[in-house]
Amino acid sequence: MTHRHYSSAGFTLIEMIMVIVITGILAGMVAVFITKPVEGYVDSVRRAELTDAADVALRRITRDVRLALPNSLRLKDAANNTVATCAAGAECYVEFIITKSGGRYRDPTDGSNCATAKCISFTDTSTKTFDILGKSSPDDPPNIANGDFIVIYNLGPGYAPADAYSATAQKNITTVTVAAGTPYTVTMGTNVFASQIPPLSSPSARFQVVGAAEKVVRYGCTGGVLTRYSGCDFVNTETGCTGAALAGSAAAEPKASCTIEYQPNATGRNGLIYIQLKLTDTPSGESVTLFQQIHVDNSP
Repeated sequence: MTHRHYSSAGFTLIEMIMVIVITGILAGMVAVFITKPVEGYVDSVRRAELTDAADVALRRITRDVRLALPNSLRLKDAANNTVATCAAGAECYVEFIITKSGGRYRDPTDGSNCATAKCISFTDTSTKTFDILGKSSPDDPPNIANGDFIVIYNLGPGYAPADAYSATAQKNITTVTVAAGTPYTVTMGTNVFASQIPPLSSPSARFQVVGAAEKVVRYGCTGGVLTRYSGCDFVNTETGCTGAALAGSAAAEPKASCTIEYQPNATGRNGLIYIQLKLTDTPSGESVTLFQQIHVDNSP
């Protein structure tokens, strides 16, 4: 009788267990060395994202503030009262009338013959049309549209009638329509400048243009969110606004908090606003704080 012997190749149960144990040990050793670098990378990415968000927000604020109508920037508290400082965590707003452009008006004092040219009048309310100087042809239009506002010689609150925020009829802001030509002409809805007591013309015959859509801009840092509001009412500045979150979130992360100070007369006609913006990722405790000082031109 012939006997045949068969051999089988493979792993025994003991060998498989040993391989699993060794693999687990090696994986644990590798994890010890990898965990910290991975955590460090995640933390770096989070800090970079927070820094970028804060930087973009402060750049946007800086751009808008530099377009502020002279003597219109101020700080408001939760009750819409003017304050000098906004502490971190307090409900507070920076508000100002934002301009889109400016120009020079024709005036008798510049040597113009107002019998043949259209000069602005600071005495006759029925005279509503004036020429824009410095625009040579219809191919070079001013940055002003029908329904926009013009402001002349704004001195701000407390200096009526040279206050665009004023609720009285004696103010220095009015709507306009524009007609092309050589030069371009502006027609005011109401010649409020001739109703001022006393009349306050610009020493350099200049006017500023305020867009119909933007009007008053407010930045509020409340509830963990830095929000930009635009289109606010000139008198009741907390009403009529459209808001858009700029940094932070009420329902998610990160959270934003601000500290703001404003010196309206830091150097004569120049103001200085100081903003500290802090963004915090609450679960990780990670936060970044950025500071910005912005020059405010208050020369009307």
